Formats: sequence, structure tokens, C-alpha cells
Amino acid sequence: MTTHLFVRTALVGAGALALLSPLTAGTAAASTAAEQGAARVMAAPYAVVPYETVNVRTGPSTAFPAVGTVAAGESRGAYCWELGGWVSDYGFTNRVWVKLAEGYVSAVYLKGNEYGDLPASASC
Repeated sequence: MTTHLFVRTALVGAGALALLSPLTAGTAAASTAAEQGAARVMAAPYAVVPYETVNVRTGPSTAFPAVGTVAAGESRGAYCWELGGWVSDYGFTNRVWVKLAEGYVSAVYLKGNEYGDLPASASC
């Protein structure tokens, strides 16, 4: 009898997984940009927050094309920083660029220190 009980439990468990799979897929498809942004923050070792909407570029300079933006106040996951092209704005001049999953942003537009609040040791 124990064998039958085990088989039934396994089948019920498999049925529950089969029922949950469509719900999980639908939930993932319905996630918002904010939820996706939060997932990116959690996947990276650091988080950065721009105080103004900032362009995301394919490389660490304004010579690289913009591939998107990060809105002011929106947290994003960051991996490291590197030196690139100089950026001057709002009385600040800096050549530090922070690497996100999507590309690079100038640290001039990020809250915190000259490295966008990443540690100085977090160079790429």
C-alpha cells in the first residue's frame, strides 16, 4: 500500500506542477519594466541611481550610440566602472563610466561619489 500511496503523491505533485507552469509563464510575460529593473538590480553586485534621466550607451563614451535610458530615481544593477570619455554637466567633470547589464552610463549623472557610489576597487 505504501507503494501506491507514493505513486499517487508523485502523480498529484506532477499534476500541480503542470497546472502551475501556465501561471508562471503568464506571470513572467506580464511583468512590468519596473519588476524587470528590480531583477537586474538584484543580479548585479552594486546598485546605482541616476538623479536625472541618463542615456545608456554601448561603450564608455558619448561617441558610442545610445541604446536606451534609465529614468531619474530608478535603481539599476551595476557591475563595475571604467575610465572613458570625459563628461561635463552641472559643474561636474568626470570620465568614469559605470557598466550596467544594458550598457554604460556616465557617473556624472549618478547619485553618490565619483564612481556612481561603487567602491573605488570595483574597476572593470
